[in-house]
Amino acid sequence: MTAVSCIDLCKTYRQGDQDIKALDHVSIDIQEGGFVCLSAPSGGGKTTLLNAIGGLDIPDSGQVIVAGTRIDNMSKGDLADLRLRQIGFVFQAYNLIPVLTAQENVEFVMQVQGMAANKRRDRSFAILKEVGLEGLEGRRPAEMSGGQQQRVAVARAIASRPALVLADEPTANLDSKTAGELMELFKMLNELHGTTFVIATHDQRVMTFAKRLIRMLDGQIVEDIDQRAA
Repeated sequence: MTAVSCIDLCKTYRQGDQDIKALDHVSIDIQEGGFVCLSAPSGGGKTTLLNAIGGLDIPDSGQVIVAGTRIDNMSKGDLADLRLRQIGFVFQAYNLIPVLTAQENVEFVMQVQGMAANKRRDRSFAILKEVGLEGLEGRRPAEMSGGQQQRVAVARAIASRPALVLADEPTANLDSKTAGELMELFKMLNELHGTTFVIATHDQRVMTFAKRLIRMLDGQIVEDIDQRAA
């Protein structure tokens, strides 16, 4: 089944006295269980496309359909609810809450969803173990390495078992070894749970892990490669 459909998306930004086409009639379908990388140079459109899929940015025209539901015309409240319950996000800057422990950061989404405290606690411990952070549940972000913080961010993203995880330059602040370990973790979660991953990156290390590589330039898709067939 199709996890994400983007139909003829256009998005233009005003930069000084110029109009910049971030998305120029972009159409893609991403199947459930996909492991997709969006690759582009800076300004190529990959982050704009990722944000459109996640409902963080609304296209000027076209349609975005996630899990069978059109989201580009949703209200802000409905979009927030959809993101909370169906989409996990992993950002370059981790976006962890500094005063909370790793466990509390992971619990945060589940708490907003209204999950009971004992169930939140049990699930957060299980997920932190799954991402290799058993024993570090009580540490705050400042007491953890960049790689460990990104693993907490991943644990938080998958806490509610979303069908779709969107990651924007998740390895940008990581060394080669840690970046590889993070991608192995993504791959494991993709294969174990069937979670669909869409990753925006210009990191060649990340691209090698993708089942499907979509290259963009100037807001257009210029190449769409099934790397499993390579």
